[in-house]
Amino acid sequence: MTNPAPLNASEPVPHGQGEVTIVEGTTFSICAPNGDMNPGAAQGLFFRDTRIVSCWQLRLDGQPPQPLQVVDRDAFAARFMLRRPPAPGHADSSLLVVRERIVGQGMREVITLENVGYEPTMITLDLRVETDFADLFAVKEGQMVPSVTHATATGVNLVFSRSDNSRGLLVHATGEPTSSHNGLSWQAVIPGRGRWQTEIEVHPVVESRRIEPRFRDHPAAEDAEAGSWRRQVSAIRVQHEGLSLVLRRSVRDLDALRISVSDEARQTFVAAGAPWFMTLFGRDSLLTSWMALPLDPGLAVGTLYTLAGLQGRKVDPRTDEEPGRILHELRLGPESASALGGSHYYGTIDAGPLFVALLGEAWRWGAAESDVRALLPAADGVLNWMQTYGDRDGDGFVEYKRATDRGLFNQGWKDSWDGINDAAGRLVEPPVALAEVQGYAYAAWRARAELAEAFGDPACAAACTERAEKLRERFAEAFWLPDDGYFAVALDGHKRPLDALTSNPGHCLWTGIVSDEHAAGLVKRFAGADMDSGFGLRTLSDRMGAYNPMSYHNGSVWPHDTALCIAGLMRYAHVPGAVELAHRLADGLIAAATAFGGRLPELYCGFPADVYKPPVPYPTSCSPQAWASAAPLLIVRAFLGLDLDAPRRNITLRPRLPESWGTVTVDRLPFLGAKLRISAKGTEAEIKGLPEPSGVELGLVAE
Repeated sequence: MTNPAPLNASEPVPHGQGEVTIVEGTTFSICAPNGDMNPGAAQGLFFRDTRIVSCWQLRLDGQPPQPLQVVDRDAFAARFMLRRPPAPGHADSSLLVVRERIVGQGMREVITLENVGYEPTMITLDLRVETDFADLFAVKEGQMVPSVTHATATGVNLVFSRSDNSRGLLVHATGEPTSSHNGLSWQAVIPGRGRWQTEIEVHPVVESRRIEPRFRDHPAAEDAEAGSWRRQVSAIRVQHEGLSLVLRRSVRDLDALRISVSDEARQTFVAAGAPWFMTLFGRDSLLTSWMALPLDPGLAVGTLYTLAGLQGRKVDPRTDEEPGRILHELRLGPESASALGGSHYYGTIDAGPLFVALLGEAWRWGAAESDVRALLPAADGVLNWMQTYGDRDGDGFVEYKRATDRGLFNQGWKDSWDGINDAAGRLVEPPVALAEVQGYAYAAWRARAELAEAFGDPACAAACTERAEKLRERFAEAFWLPDDGYFAVALDGHKRPLDALTSNPGHCLWTGIVSDEHAAGLVKRFAGADMDSGFGLRTLSDRMGAYNPMSYHNGSVWPHDTALCIAGLMRYAHVPGAVELAHRLADGLIAAATAFGGRLPELYCGFPADVYKPPVPYPTSCSPQAWASAAPLLIVRAFLGLDLDAPRRNITLRPRLPESWGTVTVDRLPFLGAKLRISAKGTEAEIKGLPEPSGVELGLVAE
């Protein structure tokens, strides 16, 4: 399937421009532009990795309505405007059809028929409803799903259940419909200039327990934490029109992607992305919550607690679980036991070091000491895993090799089977030590050293600092390619460097493992047209043997990847050309996001922008997707040069904002119990609302 053009309320999507995805937590729907979910396609209503509605088709006197417009007023809701097909011999129709849909632990759809003519009209309205309770991945992969359901029509209700009773569905409607095994039917006479309306609710059933829907526009939801999150978090405003649109969209989408395991904030995390990954992903959720720190530092704490509760405890080759390892993916569907690695799969090499690094960053951004201390055992478990299972040969590098052929062959963020290769295009031979993972490991050791120092353990602090510095030295020796002027993407199983030019070393800039000399080399290589597509940084140079701009990881553009590289460039802002390149890459991302209606998708094709405008969508790209949605937040923070150190009562601002952005304002930024207001333009900035007593050290650097 394709999802080429996410919708925007200010720019309605015309008929034929793509499927529509509506998402809220673990519930989402994929449908055609007329609102129908058609059988035989990867469409439907999904709840907890199960398709609970496989067919949802509206017919007017036996005919499908004609689409006029789609408006998504939020990530979790959409309005479909349609019309009854004109009568034979007539060019126009006098019956407007409006379908308003909202999802949230179920679905509600309000269908309104409006007769814009003077003469009364009679209509038969049919809604065909089917379900197959298929596992999410079976749908994604286009597998034929045998019918395992039975349906019962009782008055105005439809009841469906899977044969093993593990999943079910209840459909209820107003307007006095007649029901059958095929769906619901209404007959109505609508007077001239009159209206008719029905409301349909869909309730999932799990293990014979009916789940009550929770809709955002319900009064009870408005008073709940879920309804008020956007009013509580920081507000970021810019004068740049395109970026302003992107930031608004990002906050809306991150809100819709949040999942709460319980009512406690410490059990809230961000799902990886819709439609196919509405679940916990270690790497994705960690990086997303890091990027979202200026918006809501609490997401980081919730993600860390959730992953700590699922940390590996034993060696299990079936799931790649190992003691101390952080989870890669959690699945909830009916066939999850037979999915990749089972319902709990641990095949990730980078979630572990990212966990420890994020814990240190959350501490600096004001996480409660009690929470940090509670999470320290999990962090130390990760560090033990990094030194044992993560370092197979004792050379100090963290590397991966799957335990069985059921696991992921590649276990970094470029986890497609062909995602890691050399300049000639030859695939890597495991075990594999990825460049960016060594950077994450360096950040993890540095973070643990800082926490040890803060909590009165100087011996641990010294040992962790020594490990970090040794890793930095070894990384430069083993990964730097002096003849090429950039870092190898990885070391293979024989410790040979893979000489492909990729975006991966940009993550190393972000973590600080790179020397200034080598950073200057990366700036020069990343600035070339072979890496800079004009819409962001390519994952692989177009001069490499495996380059394919339409591939998943070998030449496409991933917004989160470019954002991390921008943050890395700004960390080395003193290196000539770094700031200029960062500004240019950001301009490309904003241009791409604007072309996609304000929403950055998971990835898009890496064709050059001077030849292909607008950017070419990638088929099956998730949208909205968590770290793509959070990427603009990281870019804003990077250009502000904003760093908090709550334990030391320090704030650092080093603004180097693009001139086109005008003034950037961050409101309600939490710091030591206060709510700060930061305003910046160019290289100048000011902060208001500093806490009292005024012992805060403000490191404001204007250049």
